[in-house]
Amino acid sequence: MAFEVFEKLEAKVQQAIDTITLLQMEIEELKEKNNSLSQEVQQAQNNRESLVNENEQLRQEQNVWQERLRGLLSKMDEV
Repeated sequence: MAFEVFEKLEAKVQQAIDTITLLQMEIEELKEKNNSLSQEVQQAQNNRESLVNENEQLRQEQNVWQERLRGLLSKMDEV
């Protein structure tokens, strides 16, 4: 009877070890995925900053062109 108890205990311990091993593997996979996603987020933030800067530059250029156009229209009105 004691032998059966030890066999059951051994089976439970082995099952616990297997579960822990699987969970550790899953944790490693999730860490890798997390790192990958963090890099993607960083890249997206960098892209966003670039686009914001480009947008600001284009807005400034648009303002310059609008001022030039207004100036030309004013000169045409004077003629």
